[in-house]
Amino acid sequence: MSTDAHSNVQRRKLIEVSIPLQKINEESAREKSIRHGHPSTLHLWWARRPLAAARAVLFAQLVDDPASRPDLYPTEAEQVAERKHLFELIERLVVWENSNDERLLAEAHQKILESTDGNPPPILDPFAGGGSIPLEAQRLGLEAHASDLNPVAVLINKALIEIPPKFAGQPPVFPGAASESIQTWPRATGLAEDVRRYGQWMRDEAEKRIGHLYPKATLPDGGEATVIAWIWARTVTCPNPECQISMPLVRSWWLGKKKGKEAYVVPVIDGKTVRYEIGHDPAKAPTKETDGTVGRTGATCIRCGTAVELKYIRAEGRAGRMGEQLMATVAEGTRRRVYSAPSVAHENAAAVPAPHDVPSGILAKNSRDFKTPNYGMTTFASLFTPRQLTALTTFSDLVGEARELVLRDALAAGLPEGERLDGGGSDAAAYADAVATIAGIVVSKLADRNAAIVSWDSSVKQEAPAHVFTRQAIAMNWDFAEANIFGSSTGNWTDALRRTVLPVERTIGDGHPGTAKQVDAQDAVVDRAIISTDPPYYDNIGYSDLSDFFYVWLRRSLKDIHPSILSTMLVPKTEELVANPYRHDGKEGAHKFFEDGFREVFRRAREHAYEDFPITVYYAFKQQDSSKGGQASTGWETLLEGMIRSGWQITATWPMRSELGNRMLSQGTNALASSIVLALRPRPEEAPRVDRRTFLARLRTELPTNLRELQQGAIAPVDLPQAAIGPGMAIFSEYSAVLEDDGSKMTVRTALQRINAILDEVLGELENDFDAPTRFALTWFRQNGFDSGKFGDAESLANARSISLDGMERSGILAKGGGKAALIAPSDMPVDYDPSTDSSISQWEIVMHLVRVLDSEGIPAASTLLSLVPDAIDTDLCRELASLLFKLAEDRKSTALAVSFNNLGAAWSDIARGARGAVHQEVLL
Repeated sequence: MSTDAHSNVQRRKLIEVSIPLQKINEESAREKSIRHGHPSTLHLWWARRPLAAARAVLFAQLVDDPASRPDLYPTEAEQVAERKHLFELIERLVVWENSNDERLLAEAHQKILESTDGNPPPILDPFAGGGSIPLEAQRLGLEAHASDLNPVAVLINKALIEIPPKFAGQPPVFPGAASESIQTWPRATGLAEDVRRYGQWMRDEAEKRIGHLYPKATLPDGGEATVIAWIWARTVTCPNPECQISMPLVRSWWLGKKKGKEAYVVPVIDGKTVRYEIGHDPAKAPTKETDGTVGRTGATCIRCGTAVELKYIRAEGRAGRMGEQLMATVAEGTRRRVYSAPSVAHENAAAVPAPHDVPSGILAKNSRDFKTPNYGMTTFASLFTPRQLTALTTFSDLVGEARELVLRDALAAGLPEGERLDGGGSDAAAYADAVATIAGIVVSKLADRNAAIVSWDSSVKQEAPAHVFTRQAIAMNWDFAEANIFGSSTGNWTDALRRTVLPVERTIGDGHPGTAKQVDAQDAVVDRAIISTDPPYYDNIGYSDLSDFFYVWLRRSLKDIHPSILSTMLVPKTEELVANPYRHDGKEGAHKFFEDGFREVFRRAREHAYEDFPITVYYAFKQQDSSKGGQASTGWETLLEGMIRSGWQITATWPMRSELGNRMLSQGTNALASSIVLALRPRPEEAPRVDRRTFLARLRTELPTNLRELQQGAIAPVDLPQAAIGPGMAIFSEYSAVLEDDGSKMTVRTALQRINAILDEVLGELENDFDAPTRFALTWFRQNGFDSGKFGDAESLANARSISLDGMERSGILAKGGGKAALIAPSDMPVDYDPSTDSSISQWEIVMHLVRVLDSEGIPAASTLLSLVPDAIDTDLCRELASLLFKLAEDRKSTALAVSFNNLGAAWSDIARGARGAVHQEVLL
């Protein structure tokens, strides 16, 4: 239990007090560039939570804040020191390179045990999606449960948290594999090795059967090279009766844009036909005006110049009269791509009949996300060329054949046959199912790169096929790239296999499998577990419609292995908690369906909640109410209102940013981050009502202390207002109602406005703690920024604070002359400044110099400067000054300054840590 042994006071968890938010956000953003072994490469899923954020949130959700453990940390100093230690532990935990550091994970698990009396509760994510949260729960040594209605998500979670631990430590069964490599097989490395080996067998076998459909390219010197992709253009008949050519519909003629290696398609008109050549002369390359033949409004015939409306092209497509024409072949060269004009041999190789046993299914009538049905491509099979269908069905068939080989070899290796995986087995039959499951996921993953709606990426860094889901939609592409599934570039089987296997190999796999179940969220929350989840929000993403694209291939490959999960023809949709207007009688009906279902999930969760642990819920905002200056969002308010009505008290709100650009600075002080994590506790049934005056008095009394605790966690100034909403909403939602003067219930919107207003008051009151020169500079900055103002006004302001302008000029804060006065901007501060010799030092001066050094030289130089500041200066006030200056600069719309002050606040913990190290080193010397 998480109550104090010496009292019945509920122990607050770290997430309800303070976390090292800046470091978490930095690592979450950095994670986007990591692909080698990252779980996101196992299989595509939309809007995954960063692993860094999930790991940090789970840890902070379970670990006690030191102030809640006076039995262990009796003094405030000891509590602050332990909190800093926990922050440093989290800062190490969130680094990707440390994600499998067993000693570090054991240290984190021990902290969790200390805060849970050695018995941590199970973790449940009822909207598990891509599996980040349950995977990180398992990494922290917790019992992990994932559930989702979507079968694609369930299979992803099985491949991450259920299958690898079940076979942890087991050597591969592929003949000779165990003896050829390492002697021990930690985690799921043996399973991963078998997937590689049998996956390679599948590739070799497929090449025997259909390799002739993928001929090599003939190079200009007569040699041959492996094809990377074939570039095709869709065509329709020109409506001009005098023309009637098969006019190409091309988005861009460009093939490659590397300087000195430019390549592009050149259409050549031969009578009433079009043929294609390859151009390399940059002087003759397509310009913005001449690139492509089709755009948003229609197309232009390259022969007669007729403007063709999209409605004509759509009609031709729906009538089955849209064709394809090969424009170019891309082959592997020496450190470059080799582009060739189309040949009859390559056209003939692609002219194969479509197989009969292709996946069935019709695309949903989702006009927002699905564009191909407008052009007659209404079935999932129609999204692929006949050659692509042949390849994918071949590999899909080979999944079952590979399973039989695995079973044979596992029995030969001495494993008993046992039960199937779907029945809970862990012997030979289950192991064969496990290998086949991951191989089936590779087939599904391959479809994303091998469809007839994949564009060719001609950018300097790529020159490769893109993939279907470049955004959360099935878009129409006119010219498309057909990858060589047996090649060695993007879209080939070997690359897809490698990217799928690496995450399996990296999973913890400690022998304690998690569970991944297909169940509706309302039914998933009936068992006692601590919830951490990222639920869908309105119609941000149409998961079921989008995932049908993968489901049809997973079902074809794995329906005999996972019959219960893959029993339906398409992904279940009726109960999916997404606000689809076309499924729920328009926008209003869709929103009601979503809101009612959302509240019911968390009402049920409230009934089974632990009293001693908060749950955590991620909220990804979409709509923002701009009329409130960025302080409110209709979706945000609806979420808070729904949680409170479902019986929850909101105890923390943490802005999570996976993008660390500073464009959010122009959206208002309380601009919502890309997502927000809420911590919530069950509100007692007997919670009292309170009047408005009492609520506001508590805000004024408690917010200053809350802010000081928050700022221990290295929060960027831009995030402080959003984080401060948590303590404010904790007070508001503690009561069953806050009553206005007329007896009505205060709304969430009004509460948010009051919290923001009092936050401004609290930040203003902090100014009284600053020294006199700093208070003068703040007042002057509000009026003038770093621009000049009247000398008389400056003198009056200084006299009121019993300081002189001459003194501030000597101290380097201000310059005066010609009847004017101006604060000295950070960039104009002297570079040889030494705070240890400054006899008139102020907090303002320190912050200005720190901004200058941080902007020009980085954190180490800023740490060195801070280490020279005399001990008499309270540097915590300098950090608060940076936060206040960020807000003032933002109010003045001084974006560059706001960015600089925000960067200083965000980096403060690293700077301060470096300063302490510098002082320690000096003492040693």
